Amino acid sequence: MTILDKYILKRYLATFTVMLLLFIPIGIMANLAEQIGKMIDNEAPLNEILFYYLNFTIYIGSLLFPIFLFLSVIFFTSKLANNTEIVAILSSGVSYGRFLRPYLIGASIIAVIMFFMGMFIVPNASKGFNEFKYKYLKKGKQDRVTSNIFNQLNENDFIYVSSFDPARQIGYNFTFEHFNEENTLDYKISAANIRWLPNDTIYRLTSYVKRSIGEKSEVVETKRRLDTIFTFKIEDLTPVSYIAETKNLVELNSFIETQKRKGASNINTYIMVKYKRWALPVTAFILTIIAVAVSSVKRRGGMGINLAFGIGVAFIYIFFDKVFGTLAEQSGFPPLMAILIPNLAFGLLGLYLLQHAKR
Repeated sequence: MTILDKYILKRYLATFTVMLLLFIPIGIMANLAEQIGKMIDNEAPLNEILFYYLNFTIYIGSLLFPIFLFLSVIFFTSKLANNTEIVAILSSGVSYGRFLRPYLIGASIIAVIMFFMGMFIVPNASKGFNEFKYKYLKKGKQDRVTSNIFNQLNENDFIYVSSFDPARQIGYNFTFEHFNEENTLDYKISAANIRWLPNDTIYRLTSYVKRSIGEKSEVVETKRRLDTIFTFKIEDLTPVSYIAETKNLVELNSFIETQKRKGASNINTYIMVKYKRWALPVTAFILTIIAVAVSSVKRRGGMGINLAFGIGVAFIYIFFDKVFGTLAEQSGFPPLMAILIPNLAFGLLGLYLLQHAKR
């Protein structure tokens, strides 16, 4: 790399790092001020609070990575433009594309960091962050669907409970149906409730009834209580709403395939989490190009105009991302299109602004 590359790359990474170090503590203090009363009321232990804010830093930092990157590029590039350094660089015979190269190198470094964090580090932080939130900050609020739960375990087995208590690990009005290869009902198990006994690793059924259906007759078996084993886990009845966020790349792919086989109704939510992780590194390049194109031209309003424009673009990007994400999760809109449309639109915007800046 040349002196120019090192100079710009150093400013790129240093400004981004300072931006993180400045705003993450502010976010922690704001969250602590808001939640300290709930933590005291619910008697959250100090060690769990410390781990919560460690996970909070990683979780929130990953969400705000693109915004911090965007604002930091606008900030230091505007300073270069105001000091006429960019004019001097371009006047020396350096093309605009060559001037852009260290920015793309910096974006590549940040993209790699974002990729590995999003795929392998953030999921673990998300688990700790959400578990603490529902345990102490949203105590009493449900972190999953708990009524009218229907689940397809595989091609032949179906389960249903009218309600589920995750704290006691008990489901009410339980039904298990098994279909044979001819797709006709083979037998049906029903019970007033099903309880998971972790110490014995078994299920306990109360008011157990099994109806086996033959070609010409039916056999009914009843018991007041039955301890038995099923192939499904109690968590399969209703996973927590944030379950996809807590799985790394390998686990998430396996989880999505399993949910597809089960016919999960909210499968698009899980697929959106996967696609967003893949799209996050691409976002680093798109926002870097837009930021350089906006801030590399010296304006009368100086850095303030560039920052105002940048913040406006950032909020519009977040708005589009949320709108299409909600469409995919709620209305069956293809998740891949929900990710591609905002990124493609802002990618084209970046190229347009870049061509304008060159002139």
